Amino acid sequence: MFASPAYAQAIGGAGGITSFIPLILIFAIMYFLMIRPQQKKMKQHRAMVADLRKGDQIVTAGGIMGKVTKVGSDNEVEVQIATGVKVKIVQHTIQTVLNKTEPAK
Repeated sequence: MFASPAYAQAIGGAGGITSFIPLILIFAIMYFLMIRPQQKKMKQHRAMVADLRKGDQIVTAGGIMGKVTKVGSDNEVEVQIATGVKVKIVQHTIQTVLNKTEPAK
């Protein structure tokens, strides 16, 4: 009527590595769908921030639009948001660059 203990152990202990295959597949799917695109986007953002120049029009993460007037050495950017109004912001808060200026020749 009941299964013997030896028979039950033989059925349950058959898959050592096969029990980890679904976990490995889930991790691989998560890597290709979430982690890799996020790393790629971060790399593009770092490149965009590194290429900032005076005269570029930007949008910050807070939604403020302005023109770069000075790029500081310690991750600071001075942005003119209106005539005579300049603010200092951290470079990594820049969301997008609207208009790039051409480098001086």
